[in-house]
Amino acid sequence: MTVPDFDPDAPGYIYEMMADHLAARIEAGELRPNTPLPAERRLAAEYGVSLGTARHATHILRERGLVFTIRSKGTFIADEARRRAASGDS
Repeated sequence: MTVPDFDPDAPGYIYEMMADHLAARIEAGELRPNTPLPAERRLAAEYGVSLGTARHATHILRERGLVFTIRSKGTFIADEARRRAASGDS
């Protein structure tokens, strides 16, 4: 699966497009389960967005169950079992 390029000039909210792009990277296996998601400052620099936008995108991924955060450790890519548990699927 190839991940489409991130286009911040497309219509819509940049934080949603960024979250969708990161989700596509997770689904494609580019970001592997149980590995750290890059720090929000690094994501902001990589995507050319503000830190607040990167934080909002990370929050959306957390709500979708694609990532989880361990306080003082970081944010990690959720594995399939954790994703199912977060979505309520058995």
